[in-house]
Amino acid sequence: MTVTTQHDPIELFKDWLGEADRTEPNDANAMNLATVNADGVPSSRMVLLKDVDQHGFTFYTNLGSHKAQDIAANPGAALCFHWKSLKRQVRIEGTVKAVDEAEADTYFASRDRASRIGAWASKQSQVLAGRFDLEKRVAEFTAKFHVGDVPRPEFWSGYRVFPTLIEFWTDKPFRLHERLVYHRADDGWTTETLYP
Repeated sequence: MTVTTQHDPIELFKDWLGEADRTEPNDANAMNLATVNADGVPSSRMVLLKDVDQHGFTFYTNLGSHKAQDIAANPGAALCFHWKSLKRQVRIEGTVKAVDEAEADTYFASRDRASRIGAWASKQSQVLAGRFDLEKRVAEFTAKFHVGDVPRPEFWSGYRVFPTLIEFWTDKPFRLHERLVYHRADDGWTTETLYP
């Protein structure tokens, strides 16, 4: 195992994501988010990465959602990106923290108006009796915010996964894949190569 200061896994991830943006047919920022509830039951779903920096990987959601409830009970998560066009995968493990109010406000304001209305209208993860009920709520909030800004609802915000492990996987012939793992250390990152 070697300690590295030259190779930053966040910058490597950004490079890979940039390549995926050019080669994937859509949503190169789509990632699988895996969480675990208070009873230890895992759950996973696809979400969109909205920011990545040295502080971690950020996504947004309704705070009443299944994922938000899991995070409240167990603030650990795993992410997985898979880019078929590049035959690459990145796997991340870490701890989850809420973004601050100002950051959530700024991101919410950057969304198109229809998406902001949709955030107000959706009771995410709750039972929906019929599609008409959702459409009715969209119409109600469209009327409510017919002029002016659409503010961020208190029940909608973001989370950041602070990585403790990042694994870069590259497909190779005969299933002899390359796996490079970064582990967070007190003074940077350590790396190791794994058997495929």
